[in-house]
Amino acid sequence: MASRRLHDQQAQKHVTHNEALRLLDGLVRLSVLDRDLTAPPGSPADGDRYIVGSGATGDWVGWDLHVALFTDGAWLRLSPRTGWRAWVEDESLLLVYDGAGWIGTTPTALQNLALLGLGTTADASNRFSAKLNAALWTAKTVAEGGTGDLFYTMNKEAAGDDLGLTLQTGFVTKTLVGLFGSDRFRLAVSADGSSFFDGLSVDNANGIVDQPQLPRFKAYTNYDNYVGVGTWTKIDLNTTDYNDQGAFDAGSNLLTAPVDGTYLFGVTLLYKVNSSTSARMRGRLVLNGATEIRGSFGEISGAHVSETTALWLQTMLPLTAGDTVELQGYFRAQDVYFAADHTSFWGCKIG
Repeated sequence: MASRRLHDQQAQKHVTHNEALRLLDGLVRLSVLDRDLTAPPGSPADGDRYIVGSGATGDWVGWDLHVALFTDGAWLRLSPRTGWRAWVEDESLLLVYDGAGWIGTTPTALQNLALLGLGTTADASNRFSAKLNAALWTAKTVAEGGTGDLFYTMNKEAAGDDLGLTLQTGFVTKTLVGLFGSDRFRLAVSADGSSFFDGLSVDNANGIVDQPQLPRFKAYTNYDNYVGVGTWTKIDLNTTDYNDQGAFDAGSNLLTAPVDGTYLFGVTLLYKVNSSTSARMRGRLVLNGATEIRGSFGEISGAHVSETTALWLQTMLPLTAGDTVELQGYFRAQDVYFAADHTSFWGCKIG
């Protein structure tokens, strides 16, 4: 009898030992397939493990937040203890059990940091600082459980505050991009980091785009310009309606291109009689004082009417910074006047 009892006890210890091995196998390097299921999957494989979601049903009822291990054809419940760690395979996420639930393993020390420096030292002015040669933000794909989208959000407290990107060379600001002092989008540049010029401005209320530094002008003569017969004469355009960037010089009657680009020009020549209406009025634009600009020449050959007959010219051409353009007039039959106020020359950079 004593021998049988010993045998029975040995058998019972053997069973306990096997169960312990299964528990160890389930717990060592704990990795679970999922943490959101509330009911057992249909066809589990031996060794599959899950953190049971809240509100469990079926064979998992009452196992909320416990680890369910499928072994030997049955589900075994593993009750977590504080400090257990589990890798969630479908999320590539490491969790730790804190005694009440499974939480992310990011240390509290990395939350609500006052300063963070990556490869450099952060300071009170730049609480997050990074020194590196490349950075990448990429969207989480649909296959990874994301949406495929990526938004980088920057926010300011009020419209009058500043929000934007500061682009620098040698820590001297050369370009500002963003919302500065208003909700209007601005792109501004600087040579010295002190004085800034708006190159582009977009009104957030209506989307209208402005280029505040775009070279543009409109000049006219405020007196009747006398021109003799048969001589191309530069017209004295001594007054400007506007002259952004000072590109037009009313003293020399020249437009000087401030930068390389494509420019559009227009001309109005208004006839004023001197002694005869058979004057045959001509006009043209001249490049650098010597070359007639193709497409800028025109003539009125019919009978002229004083202060009514007009010639309109328009052309477009590429200019190099420093090139000059002037308006010239000509009368083929009689000496006459180009009338005041409406004889004008205008232009702007368009590309």
